[in-house]
Order: sequence, then structure tokens, then C-alpha cells
Amino acid sequence: MIDLWYKDAIIYSLDVDAFQDSNGDGIGDFRGLSERLDYLTSLGVTCLWLLPFYPSPNRDNGYDVMDYYGVDPRLGTLGDFVEFMRRARERGIRVLIDLVVNHTSDQHPWFQSARKDPASPYRDFYVWSETLPKNWNQGMVFPGYQDSIWAWDEEAGAYYLHRFYAHQPDLNISNPLVREEICRIMGFWLELGVSGFRLDAAPFLIEMKGTDSAHPADNEDQYAYLREFRDFLSWRQGDAILLAEANISRDKVNQYFGDDARLHMLFAFLVNQQLFLSLAKQETEPLVRGLRMLPVPPLTGQWANFLRNHDELDLGRLSEAERQKVFQEFGPDPSMQLYHRGLRRRLPPMLGGDRHRVELAYSLMFALPGTPVVRYGEEIGMGEDLSLAERESVRTAMQWSDEEKGGFTSFTCPGRPVISGGEYGYEKVNVAAQQRDPKSLLHWMVRLISARKQCPEVGWGSWEILEAGDPAVFALRYDWQDGTVITVHNLADREAAVRLHIDGGEPLFELIGDRPYELIASDEEIALRPYGYRWFRLGGTRHFLL
Repeated sequence: MIDLWYKDAIIYSLDVDAFQDSNGDGIGDFRGLSERLDYLTSLGVTCLWLLPFYPSPNRDNGYDVMDYYGVDPRLGTLGDFVEFMRRARERGIRVLIDLVVNHTSDQHPWFQSARKDPASPYRDFYVWSETLPKNWNQGMVFPGYQDSIWAWDEEAGAYYLHRFYAHQPDLNISNPLVREEICRIMGFWLELGVSGFRLDAAPFLIEMKGTDSAHPADNEDQYAYLREFRDFLSWRQGDAILLAEANISRDKVNQYFGDDARLHMLFAFLVNQQLFLSLAKQETEPLVRGLRMLPVPPLTGQWANFLRNHDELDLGRLSEAERQKVFQEFGPDPSMQLYHRGLRRRLPPMLGGDRHRVELAYSLMFALPGTPVVRYGEEIGMGEDLSLAERESVRTAMQWSDEEKGGFTSFTCPGRPVISGGEYGYEKVNVAAQQRDPKSLLHWMVRLISARKQCPEVGWGSWEILEAGDPAVFALRYDWQDGTVITVHNLADREAAVRLHIDGGEPLFELIGDRPYELIASDEEIALRPYGYRWFRLGGTRHFLL
């Protein structure tokens, strides 16, 4: 039987170099991360997703890879990685790592060989054109920061394709040798104990790359590459998974899941964008629409839900009016916006530091169909630093204590900036202070994660949106095996009271809520305060009071 462990995982995303410095050089490392595994265990994390830690010039947060078979020396050695994996395994924590194979750094030995010699075996690892293609300024990933997707290389005497920055030449996925190398990379890290890969920039990776169009017509062969990668994983390690970053339209989703033959998990970008529109409008309709847009994944398929991540909050699939509404509510200053499509902010500042609204947002995300993904620092309510360029604003160092540099490092000039001063500085927002405060956001997040773990229905079961009779109240019902879980969220800044008309009149046992409530039957009125939320188990003795 296949182990679908990811169906009820709690995934925690982090940058190794931003988490904990163990040797005082100002850069987080694997030894520091190993020292913090007990903290992650206490939080309830069951799976870590590590952003790129490979050797890199670090011109793009490590996504410009120079060597797929190593560890950036700043972060430690392969031996440190193996020791980290051993300690994580002892604590029951699985590890996913970023598979960044749409492009390499222009400093990668493959590209250096390819540009120097047309006869190099690596020449066809990349996409070249002797003349500037007609699509040279179409399909740029970072509008405003890119002016082309083709760059001239003097030494090669040709243009090369780069869907991202010019220092990141695209790999040629249509070359079987490239795909063979990708499988070799996966096999290497599987042997070192990882449980799978987050597939970076999946839509760009599998596109038919050439000189004719920035958006070539869909071709079934491109999705077959995903089957090729999954088959390799299945042969090497049956429970290893592929989690794809694929901000795609609804009509392409089934191609990525591929009837249980391609990807295991997809980030729910469509729902994420509609969720923020619902929060901005204080109405459930966008979120309901977003959920109903998603096809039901196959048996081994799963959605990954999130609020914020290491990139901008991408609102590109909203209409212009909808996007402006979210901007108006959560990032009205142009300095808070990025790429004409998103926000470069963390959640608490977006919500004005309103604790009730922050709790509502996380409770709602954890209650959505799929697996929750938490970004480091979210559990303590970290903020952003808008003085930093582009997406670096949300990539500041972890805040452990009110010691100098937030306990992240003893070095005076850390590699990752530490937020100091103001409402979100490490002096006020840190792990140590919140561990001592039973009413802190950290303690609340531990309770939420515990509640989610006790509700396998959310990760495994069938779901139904319940009619609440109030445009601001979002109610979901999950059924799996003999259990039923119901979650209710009030998106408005006013009180609400709803009846869900659940048959049977059985009691609703409270699992977690914004405040203590009296026990009620399933046909009774459910009261909610402004931005209130309540999780219930329907009837029976299988219930938990947290």
C-alpha cells in the first residue's frame, strides 16, 4: 500500500540561511537548523520544506544553482546535511527540498562549457538562437525588472533563453540528457533521505522551449515529462512526492495531476488569491468560487494551502478591479506592491496587526481542503522590511529572542537582515517571549496545529460548502470514514449567528474556537464574534477539547 503521508502533514517552509546561525558568521546553517529541530517538533511540524541550499552566487535567493550535488559552503557540508537528516528522522520530521531545474546559474559549469564551445556536450542543455527571436520581450516573469527573455552571450555568439533573470539561463527540457540528469539529481538526494521535492516553476520547466513563441501551444508531450519524473520517484522510493509550484488556470490542473500518474501535490494558487479577495471584501463569495473552480484531485493527489510564502502574494489571476480591491485593503502604498500583480508583505502587517483577524486567516487556511503550509516566522507574527529590494522584504532572519540580532546570530552584520525596532522588531516579536506567554500567537498556533492533526477528515475526506445564510460566514463540512468535522468562519468585522441545518440534532463538540462557547446541538444557532471561527466534531465520543 502506498503511504500517502502528505495528506495530513503539517509543512513548514524555511530558508536555511535565515533560520539559525550556529558559528557566528552571520549566516544560518544546517547545524543551526539541527539545533532548532526540537522547537519545530514542539510546534507540531511533521515536514520541512527547505528552500535552495545548493552552491550558488546567490543573486536570486539561491535559485541560481551552480551545483545540484552539493551544499553551499556558507551553510555547512554534505556531512552536516546528513546529520540534520538523521536528527529530523529521529523526530518523525520528513524533509522536502527545492528542485530548481528550469534554469541554472550562468556560473554553472554546464553553461560555462556550453558558451565556450558549440561542440560541447552541454551546448544543447540550454536553448540558443543565432538571431534575436520575435518573442524577445514577451512572457517576462519579473515585469519592471526584466526587459527581455533572451540575452546575447558574446562568447557563445548567440542568444540564450531565460524566462527569469538574465543570469539564469533556461535548461532545455526536451533534451533527454537533461531529463536524465534531473532524475540523477533526484536520486542523489533521495539516497540522503529526503521525502520528495518542491518542483520550482513547473509550468516553465515543462513548456516546449524554442524560438517561435514565449507561450507555445500546449502539447501532451510536455506533461509526459511529469510522468517520467514521477515514475523515477516511484521506482526509487515509493512514498517520495513531487509538490509543484504551478500557478495555472483551472483547465490545466488535471494535466498536472494526470489521473494519479504525474504530480502528487499542487499549491492551490487559485484559492489563495480568492481567499485574500474574500478577506478584503469580508464576503465568502470569492472563496466559494475559488474552491468550486478546483477539480477534485485523484486518489493520491492533494492540494497544498498557504497564506504567504517566500515570494510576492501573486494576485495575477484576479481581475484588475479585484486586484485593486486587495491592494487598497492590504497594500495601498506602491512600495508594498510588486511586478504589477502582487504584494511583498507578510500577513500581520497586511491585516493591521489585528490579532483576531490574523487568527481568522490562519484558521481558515488550515480548514481548507488539503495540506497546510506555514512559512517560518508566521507562528510568531513576523513582519516585513519594505526597505529591502523586491521579494527580500519577506525574507528577513528568524526572530528567536530579544537578544542582539534577535538571537539569530552573534555577528554584527548578518547575511540576512534582522527586523529591529517598531511593532514587528525582534525586541517585541520573538519566540522566547511568546513561549513564556500562554496567550501568545505562538501558543495559539500550536493549538491550531494540534486541532488540525486531530481532524484527518480535512486532509482525507470529502467536503461540502454549507449554506450559512450570511454572506460573511463560510462553513465547510468534511466526512471521512466515521467522522464528520465542521468549520465555521466569520469574515466580517461584526457579530454573526447562523444555523447550518445539519440533520440529526447531534451535539457539536468544540475542537477550537476564538473563545469558549457553550455546547450546542447541530440544529442550534452558532454564534460568532467579529472575525470569529469555530471548529466542531459532529456527535459521537470521538472528540477533543483543546
